[in-house]
Amino acid sequence: MVRMRQPASAPGTPLRTWLLEGLQTDRKQIEHGPHAKHPWWRVMCLTGVDYFSTLGYQPGIAALAAGLLSPLATLFLVGLTLLGALPVYRRVAEESPYGQGSIAMLEKLAPQWWGKLFVLALLGFAATDFVITMTLSAADATAHILENPFAPHWLEGQRVPVTLFLLALLGGVFLMGFTEAIGIAVLLVFVYLGLNAVVVTVAILHVLNNPDVVVSWQNLLNAGYSSPLAMIGLSLLVMPKLALGMSGFETGVAVMPVIKGDIQQRIKGTKRLLTTAALIMSVFLILSSFVTTVLIPAAEFQPGGKANGRALAYLAHGFLGDWFGTTYDISTIAILWFAGASAMAGLINLVPRYLPRYGMAPEWTGAVRPLVLIFSAIAFAITIIFDASVEAQGGAYATGVLVLMLSAAAAVTLSAHNLGQRSARAGFGLITGVLAYTLVDNVFERPDGVKIASFFIAAIIITSLISRATRSTELRVTDVHLDPLAEQFVNEACGDIHVIANEPHERDQREYNDKLRETWLNHRLRSSEPVLFVEVTVPDASEFETELHVKGEERYGHQILRIESSAVPNTLAALLLYLRDRTRGVPHIYFHWAEGNPVVGMLRYLVFGGGDVPPLTREVLRKAEPDIERRPHVHVG
Repeated sequence: MVRMRQPASAPGTPLRTWLLEGLQTDRKQIEHGPHAKHPWWRVMCLTGVDYFSTLGYQPGIAALAAGLLSPLATLFLVGLTLLGALPVYRRVAEESPYGQGSIAMLEKLAPQWWGKLFVLALLGFAATDFVITMTLSAADATAHILENPFAPHWLEGQRVPVTLFLLALLGGVFLMGFTEAIGIAVLLVFVYLGLNAVVVTVAILHVLNNPDVVVSWQNLLNAGYSSPLAMIGLSLLVMPKLALGMSGFETGVAVMPVIKGDIQQRIKGTKRLLTTAALIMSVFLILSSFVTTVLIPAAEFQPGGKANGRALAYLAHGFLGDWFGTTYDISTIAILWFAGASAMAGLINLVPRYLPRYGMAPEWTGAVRPLVLIFSAIAFAITIIFDASVEAQGGAYATGVLVLMLSAAAAVTLSAHNLGQRSARAGFGLITGVLAYTLVDNVFERPDGVKIASFFIAAIIITSLISRATRSTELRVTDVHLDPLAEQFVNEACGDIHVIANEPHERDQREYNDKLRETWLNHRLRSSEPVLFVEVTVPDASEFETELHVKGEERYGHQILRIESSAVPNTLAALLLYLRDRTRGVPHIYFHWAEGNPVVGMLRYLVFGGGDVPPLTREVLRKAEPDIERRPHVHVG
């Protein structure tokens, strides 16, 4: 075995050195994750800043969507979370422990290029979810800042600049390092959940001391709805509008490689993370929706009302005074600002696992800091386009969350089907149906989410294909392995090695004799010089990097090296470099010119891995070996 991929060269400037610090190009190291690992509960806090922060606005959203039925609609949402999303993602964690999530499970369903395009579309929805998480949470944090009674007057009307400042601050944390981000998340989650527990407890005590508020709520329900069945039906209909309260699950599996321990410990820790977060959030959602519904006048939830988007903050100021309320506001602002941290963590863990492997992103995307700068710039643009409006971004956020959840449910349903697990298939199939209904209802209610997601999908596909084209003449081979017979052929070679490239057809004696005669005539190769035939077949041209397994075969007295790979020219170039390093001699390879338009040949190369092989082989060699004296010779006749 010879390693074909060389370590990334040391950057030339201090800025590049800083940007590319921690660059990972080894697929196995990327799957292993960062060197610094953390206990599951600390990683839960990182993903929880997104999930738990929805308490800042979820009760208000539920009140606007469901009105008096908010507690019942929230109860159904919690049921979908605990009985639907949680078991789905516990299984995703078990079957995809390297952080690719449900996307990796679905990747195998579609062959070749269709599979890659399908993954890119799902990554578009993931990018929608994660990026909008950053922008929406920062915008909501800004709303809490500007609506606080102690906020300076000069901040009035400065919604966009304040939001951009919060996003820049978030990016700055990740530029410092991943470990620092987790430390901040742990502090924010403990403080925020503690303050929420105080607010909810005080509110419940107030309800117990004033039972008339519950009686009034019940009377309004009885007056407004004909029967309990009508209440249940309407609650189910409006439940999709509460989908923001289910965010965080995809991020939980995306950051799995950060959890301390081996694979089994990582899976176990992730299951604990998902279960603990879901139970904590479920309790808070049920209690907060109840107390806010019975204690806050309905008019205050409307746009312009004091409880709009900040129902628990309204109760904190009302029952515990402005100083405690301001403390609660500060904690809410902090966790909403840092909610984007879980999204950023998900992006910088997810992107290097797909796009560089497809050749659809530069190698430097294996480093954290360039990705942080890119995603921060995208977040800036979205904030400016949507004027830092929480309402305008809510549809895109819910769409991204629901598509990823639906893909996860579909993935585990198919997995259960393939394993013959009928009861699991039925259960996960039911969850898939519920999530599909929720997604469709959300899309019809807020179609802008699909429009934004479509923009992300188009941008990812276009930039990915451009990157793939520009990187196509890289060596693209990680390792070369020879079987025993191929090893024998190479060891028996003496002097200059002469390799004849043959496109296999009938593979009969006539084919090899004709090819050998053609080489003798076209290239004046002496008949006494031993030659090796090499044949490359392309089972899947959509793959980018390849590990070559060279098989030796002897047919009709000819020695043949057979290889399966994703691209013929790159494979031949890698084999020649391998032979050079093994034999200490510069090998020769012989081709005949192909007929046809070279532009068409280039397109065939990009899509099917073949094309006009001789000049492309030479170009790959030229880029891989700048020293002409050591570069293998390419002969075309």
